[in-house]
Amino acid sequence: MRIDKFLKVSRILKRRSVAASACGSSRVSVGGKPVKPAYRVKIGDVVTVEFGNRKLVFEVKSLNEKASKEEAATLYEIREEI
Repeated sequence: MRIDKFLKVSRILKRRSVAASACGSSRVSVGGKPVKPAYRVKIGDVVTVEFGNRKLVFEVKSLNEKASKEEAATLYEIREEI
């Protein structure tokens, strides 16, 4: 699954266009390296998303393109929130 779609489906970011924009401006990184919106996320990837002066670090636990609102929180596990 593409990283921009994962961020939208998991409800970390509200819209896919916002997720793509964040990836395009190097605010999303996987394993410490900035990624583009088309990056294929895998289970076990450690993703960092920067929101202005905040930072969210999480690990991908599951991939489901049609996750419901209730299932969204099971797709990842938060490691650090700064």
